[in-house]
Amino acid sequence: MSDKKIVKERIEKLRGEINRHRYLYHVLDKQEISEAALDSLKHELAKLEEQYPESITSDSPTQRVAGRPLEEFKKVRHSSSMLSLNDAFDQEEMKEWEERLKRLRPDIKEFDYYGELKMDGLAVSLLYENGILVQGATRGDGITGEDVTQNIRTIEAIPLKLENPANEKSGKTDGLLQKAFKGRFEVRGEVFMSKTSFEKINKEQKKKNEEPFANPRNAAAGSIRQLDPKIAAGRKLDFCAYDIVTDIGISTHEEVHQMLEFLGFFTTKQNRHCGNLDKVFEFYNEIQNSREKLLFQIDGIVVSVNNISLLKELGVAGKAPRGMIAFKFPAEQATTVVEDIIVQVGRTGALTPVAHLTPVKVAGSTVSRATLHNEDEIKRKDIRIGDTVIIQKAGDVIPEIVEPLKRMRTGKEREFVMPKNCPVCGSPLVRQEGEAITRCTNSQCFAQNRRRLFHFASKGAFDIEGLGPKIIDQLIESELAAEPADFFELEAGDLEPLKRFAEKKAKNIIEGIQARKIISLSRFLFALGIRHVGELMAQDISRLLLSKADNLKDIVKFAQGLTREQWMEIEGIGDIAADSLVEFFHNKKSLKIVENLIRAGVEIEKERKAAAGILTGKKFVITGTLASMSRDQAKTRIQELGGRTSESASRETDFLVAGENPGSKYDKAKKLGVKILGEKEFSEMIRNKYAK
Repeated sequence: MSDKKIVKERIEKLRGEINRHRYLYHVLDKQEISEAALDSLKHELAKLEEQYPESITSDSPTQRVAGRPLEEFKKVRHSSSMLSLNDAFDQEEMKEWEERLKRLRPDIKEFDYYGELKMDGLAVSLLYENGILVQGATRGDGITGEDVTQNIRTIEAIPLKLENPANEKSGKTDGLLQKAFKGRFEVRGEVFMSKTSFEKINKEQKKKNEEPFANPRNAAAGSIRQLDPKIAAGRKLDFCAYDIVTDIGISTHEEVHQMLEFLGFFTTKQNRHCGNLDKVFEFYNEIQNSREKLLFQIDGIVVSVNNISLLKELGVAGKAPRGMIAFKFPAEQATTVVEDIIVQVGRTGALTPVAHLTPVKVAGSTVSRATLHNEDEIKRKDIRIGDTVIIQKAGDVIPEIVEPLKRMRTGKEREFVMPKNCPVCGSPLVRQEGEAITRCTNSQCFAQNRRRLFHFASKGAFDIEGLGPKIIDQLIESELAAEPADFFELEAGDLEPLKRFAEKKAKNIIEGIQARKIISLSRFLFALGIRHVGELMAQDISRLLLSKADNLKDIVKFAQGLTREQWMEIEGIGDIAADSLVEFFHNKKSLKIVENLIRAGVEIEKERKAAAGILTGKKFVITGTLASMSRDQAKTRIQELGGRTSESASRETDFLVAGENPGSKYDKAKKLGVKILGEKEFSEMIRNKYAK
């Protein structure tokens, strides 16, 4: 045997052994050899690969820290939205959540759940090609994230190559697992930092006379967004997988976690199947009582409807799946004093009272403000200026006032009174009957316009690199920007005279603005700040408008002709949003803003066009497992051909596409007389052979 062949065999043996110990330690929580011994194996492998560089592969354990520091992170569009979760803070809220599910599915007497620990970290998506890690991306705004692959590769808990299920005693799941090795396979989970690593990194920060991190979550998020992967590698990050996005035929969320472990991912061992809500409460109490013993921070549990088909059928409300909820632990609390209550004016003219507090530390960070939502909320809680109050971080994130300590009052406290005129422009305020919000009546109010400009440039909208609130304020004060179109008329020379602006900074901002001249219609609509139109609704609207026209001028012309009733035909649009859309597209000032943007060169991405096709006006529901494509791929194809998709069958449904093992949607569609298509018929339909 040649020396080269012997070395190659040794390299393969070393890689296999190092990967085996990674799996034992991170997945099975076992340690067969010392860290020093494992380091010795890694050192030997690195030396051999240095001598024989042709033997290096992208999934080698030595390639976790590789590549030069990046100049910036590239944007990544997610295959499907990375949704957030709604929160519940007590058993009553959990019961209300279940009641909502039962109203949606009255045929189900008792729901079956799966409970898992809610890691306090940073959500990321991992993409594998034929079993090899090719991309890691942050959640971002849920639709578009950042490519952080170099940093993701440094996390040893993340397999660079999926474990071969043939080596596992996975029984009947072998066939499903093998699908993970064919083509694209997406896993989602949470990057986090253990309590030990957090203490260590803060000690190092203090040694360097640098500000310590507030909590492990901030430390993890800051580490994963380092442009130099060596910094991320030194932070000892960890990863916990919680979902498989790719449809490989898994039927329950419990099975998802089993699959993840077989493939080499760490999933928390405390996770549990809960047959009903009482079992969920037992699980919650058990975890709450033992959370301090955990090696990582959690802020609650995640409860999911266990059946995946049913979970998808329940659909999405806003940005959260209806069949999943975060059952949070009671937030950390502290007391402080309300020094004043100041009213802020938002982009839609809504006035929000904000409590200015004596700064106090809560859940690792200093809090000096808390939103009071509206006038009714202040009266309901009886909060007064000068009160000593209990504050907490709702969901460990947003500061809120829980209650005033009335026994601490001295008699000098003052009740809050909502002003009669806008504190910014002096215009009269109005509160519509049935609404809790007080609004400024002047649509040209400086505060509203300022907020609209902030919103226009923000992440979910035009996402203009470098154009944050402070710079926008400078542009407004210098009279360089009064409306969105003004951004696109700026030149580097306009910015250079501004405070703290150098030639390079000015050039970078102008390049960032010009790079956003071509944008998807959904982002454009969201950026306009139309009342009651969020990101997901903007996507639904864009599909309809793009089926009628492909340039902004014609799109606006078509939208102007839509009646309230026609807007309401778009799924998810109710009477309030429909009224808002009609008002916007008939408002001369709104249309002038759009017209000026068109004149400034803003265009709609042609590749995002949802073509009018053979399925225009048709509504589809998909159930069961499709052999030739995933459900998401089928939905995309339907939408590209002008059709619409829904998660539940109704009398408005035109077709139900039934794959293998169809669920209850199939029975419901049959009862309603909906036309059932097999996969073969559906494939013929989308290949333009026929449409009925």
